[in-house]
Amino acid sequence: MSCVIAGGGPAGAVLALLLARAGVEVTLLEKHADFLRDFRGDTIHPSTLQVLDEIGLVEEFLQLPHRKAHGFRIVTDDGEVRVTNLRGLPGNYDYIAFVPQWDFLTLITSTAQRYPNFRLLMSAEATGLIREGDTVRGVRYRDGSGEHELRAELTVGADGRDSTLRAAARLVPRDFGAPMDVLWFRLPRQEGDPEQPFLRLSSGHLMVAINRETYWQLAFVIPKGGFDRLAGQGIEALREPVARLLPFLRERAGLIESFDDVSMLTVVLNRLRRWHRPGFLSIGDASHAMSPVFGVGINLAVQDAVATANLLAGPLQAGMHVSEQVLHRIQRRRMPPTVVTQAAQRFVQNRLIGPALDSRLGTPRLPRDLARVPLFNRVTRRFIGLGVRPEHVTAPAREPT
Repeated sequence: MSCVIAGGGPAGAVLALLLARAGVEVTLLEKHADFLRDFRGDTIHPSTLQVLDEIGLVEEFLQLPHRKAHGFRIVTDDGEVRVTNLRGLPGNYDYIAFVPQWDFLTLITSTAQRYPNFRLLMSAEATGLIREGDTVRGVRYRDGSGEHELRAELTVGADGRDSTLRAAARLVPRDFGAPMDVLWFRLPRQEGDPEQPFLRLSSGHLMVAINRETYWQLAFVIPKGGFDRLAGQGIEALREPVARLLPFLRERAGLIESFDDVSMLTVVLNRLRRWHRPGFLSIGDASHAMSPVFGVGINLAVQDAVATANLLAGPLQAGMHVSEQVLHRIQRRRMPPTVVTQAAQRFVQNRLIGPALDSRLGTPRLPRDLARVPLFNRVTRRFIGLGVRPEHVTAPAREPT
């Protein structure tokens, strides 16, 4: 076994596919029985669309139910603010595709399964690392039949921001804090509702509304650690601001029957100082948990996967030993985009989200049409659409059999 990857999210799934198409023996462990978990990131940005194009999957991807957004807007009490316009972005894709993450992951893993050197183990939870001295030699995992060991030349921890393997490797992230948590829930969508996703901003409140065709996926932003206080006031404390902020949902807000209908995301913003140990590499959220700001978490994870495959596919396929120096090259390449993106997220958290959640400060005032400021729009559309240092697939590829 050349590589075992723990975590079937965007980072792990895309890395597994890229390694499999390069001829590497790879096993992907996913602790759940399926990918059907709601309230996950759904935004596929142009940088990821370009990656899908480069591996011949973009046409299949665009057959999935999706909605395109060519820009980003904020709705305030005073009207609408256009933040950025992605039209004119370099490359073939000038929009964000909103696609349920389970559809995206199913596409990636089903494509990987066309390669005989790929294996997907569902309901298989990574529980620890196999070690020989200071070197990681594989992973321990648990499934319905009990405890197992899987040995590999390289073990990749892509098991999310609460990574079990990261902890087992004694890698501790540095936390930067966040002023908010997010409550996710859904309400039915009706004819005549708005078409495009948007951020609703008002004094003391923020909401994100994502059009899922038959329903709205809604994110209600609350102050960090404020869930217990809100829940203690009863469900009307959520219904009332939803109805006030989104009048077109006023009658439907009553369908939120209790807080059992709500999922809470504890927002975390952190990153590792070191992403690797001998025989072990951490990528995606396991290396850098991203804030929901800009919705770029999936795309940073995919970029990590592409950079990792580009550097490691050849050596792994040839049966070569992957030194820690080579693993450090991946960290060195992906750390600058992580640092810059998180710095921008922290800026927005501190200058916009934090003050907006403090009703004493009133609604932050924004220019009416930022997208018409040429320099600002060029910078923001490239940052949101392509990110910092977008990766392109250079790993070798074999035809599936």
